Amino acid sequence: MAVEYPIIVDNITKHFRVYLDKGRTLKELALFSKRRRYEERKVIDGISFKVAKGEAIALIGHNGCGKSTTLKLLTKIMYPDSGKITMTGRVSSLIELGAGFHPDMSGRENIYINASIFGLTKKEIDKRVDDIIEFSELKDYIDNPVRTYSSGMYMRLAFAVAINVDADILLVDEILAVGDANFQAKCYEKMRDLKASGVTIVLVTHDMSTVKTFCNRAIWINNGKIAAEGKSVDIVDTYLAYMNEKRIEQINDAVDENEAIAQKLIEMKERKKKEKLKKEEEKKNGLTMDPTAIHFGNQKAVIEKCEIINSKGKVVKALSTDEPYSLHFHYKINKPLDEIVVGMGIFTLEGLWVFGTNTQIAGVKVDVKGKTEGDIVFHSDPLHLSGRFILQCSIIEADTTPCDYYNEYTKFDVMKASRELGFVYYDTSWEMNEAE
Repeated sequence: MAVEYPIIVDNITKHFRVYLDKGRTLKELALFSKRRRYEERKVIDGISFKVAKGEAIALIGHNGCGKSTTLKLLTKIMYPDSGKITMTGRVSSLIELGAGFHPDMSGRENIYINASIFGLTKKEIDKRVDDIIEFSELKDYIDNPVRTYSSGMYMRLAFAVAINVDADILLVDEILAVGDANFQAKCYEKMRDLKASGVTIVLVTHDMSTVKTFCNRAIWINNGKIAAEGKSVDIVDTYLAYMNEKRIEQINDAVDENEAIAQKLIEMKERKKKEKLKKEEEKKNGLTMDPTAIHFGNQKAVIEKCEIINSKGKVVKALSTDEPYSLHFHYKINKPLDEIVVGMGIFTLEGLWVFGTNTQIAGVKVDVKGKTEGDIVFHSDPLHLSGRFILQCSIIEADTTPCDYYNEYTKFDVMKASRELGFVYYDTSWEMNEAE
């Protein structure tokens, strides 16, 4: 049996003109023609897809990617610059809250106006008006002007009309986000009934759990193009992993941009601290143990730099839960020493010790006899954590005397793309056993 496709989108494109400085009056248009400068932006760039009868699909992507524009093209609120959209059957849409409602008319009067926009006659609306009012749960307010309605009441009335027009295609754009939990559940239950009855549904939403549980397929739109299309579970996981990676890149890019300024401030602070430490060392025979200081120790050996290196070999302050990482220590020897112990620790912001080790525990001898500086690298498997953490770094002498000890060297982030709860992360799976 041939598959029936109520929606066929064939290679559509859409451009918008964004005016940099547009004249508003006839005088401005005549005298300042250069003020009409604009730039052309391609919002939709060659999108093609089909939706089968009775199928529910989701359009997902970051804000500004073109998914809502695609939905408006399907409703014929606007038309593509090129390409073709074929829609078969009556279309009902929930694109903007209260679209088609007159604020000074009552809810009942707006039911007739809105339903007539969807193509229903007065007799058809008369048969459905009681069902619409009952579903909206607005019986006590239905004869009040809709300008007195809250956003949630607007949504209730708009949704109640849209699902009672015997539509073949239902288009929904994130509108259910304003409803309360009970009404949202009621709406999704109704939409499941519509899908089961053969209504084709296209949903634009940022609620990935709804996409996974309600939609058969998902289409990921990225910068006006289809990045991926397939089963909703697979596409959502791919999209979330991509967005997580982009977030990590943004954090690390911001760190890179501010690195020069931050380094100058660090150098200034370090000079002042070293001067203060030098005076204290002279008074206390070369040893300072101030636990409130950023770092303390006798300064015979100092940590010049400790860098977090991600799996791509880049210096970062954000990691993914599933990537191995390294700590690159560069130290300087100020006074003769035979051996040092280099250590690290990871703490939560509340001070909970997550993990710690040092070269002595690991059985690695760091021989610095006759040296003035050196490097040592700590390698680690993925942290399997999620959240913001504190990195502690230290150099001590073999007899545990602190040389340079940072209780808080830096803060760093560990992020995951999946939606599990808690700050510890590890791979899991579920298995369902059928009852005998």
